[in-house]
Amino acid sequence: MNDRAAGAVNTWHTLLSTHSSLTIMPTILLVEDDPNLGQLVQEYLTMKGYTTDRAINGEQGLQLFMTGQYDLCIFDVMMPKKDGFTLAKEVRMDHRDVPIIFLTAKSMQEDTIQGFKVGADDYITKPFSMEELLLRIQAILRRYQRSTDSIEPTVYQIGSFSFDYPHQLLSRANGEPTEGLPQKLTSKESELLKLLAQNLNQPVSRSFALKMVWGDDSYFNARSMDVYVTKLRKYLKEDPAVQLVNVHGEGFKLIV
Repeated sequence: MNDRAAGAVNTWHTLLSTHSSLTIMPTILLVEDDPNLGQLVQEYLTMKGYTTDRAINGEQGLQLFMTGQYDLCIFDVMMPKKDGFTLAKEVRMDHRDVPIIFLTAKSMQEDTIQGFKVGADDYITKPFSMEELLLRIQAILRRYQRSTDSIEPTVYQIGSFSFDYPHQLLSRANGEPTEGLPQKLTSKESELLKLLAQNLNQPVSRSFALKMVWGDDSYFNARSMDVYVTKLRKYLKEDPAVQLVNVHGEGFKLIV
């Protein structure tokens, strides 16, 4: 191959690579317990170029969400093990900005209202056309792409404290050193404090925190988490306005 031909091939490869990078499609999490509808929606979205992962119940859906990176979620409302509303609440605790569309066979106004209360971006009643679903997905993704609010913070303000998550560092917001601060946190301490900071003044269930930080809610991991909660309380005690409290029957709440 002469130099001119080789140059043409290289240019073509560059163009193909550039085109591929520009046409990367969003990844969607679909949680639907109806196998026929679930397969139909998954195949249609895949045909349209979307990478689509599918779960058949709420628990499986949460596991996929925790281990994946999704640009949009589609949740059925009535599902075994964990309904769509509960799943959405738990997803919102970890990732407040991922768009969620609910699918439901119900048309009652109360269900629609509840869906939007837990953070739904849209709500489609079955039966629906695939074209309508696609248009709604495209509209939501365009809206989120224009928004700059979906950028996740890396530094959290917790009362008079500043928590630098990427560097796992807890310090005074004014930068002044005090007893025990700045404090370099362990990975588990950082993950747990991040989860609490993302849900400031809101209860975080023990089970959810264990699954998000430790991977499962076994007895031994629960005992381990209690130790880490005690450590975080010690780090935060310098500011009386900041409290990490137990919520009976639920879990923990970081109050400012």
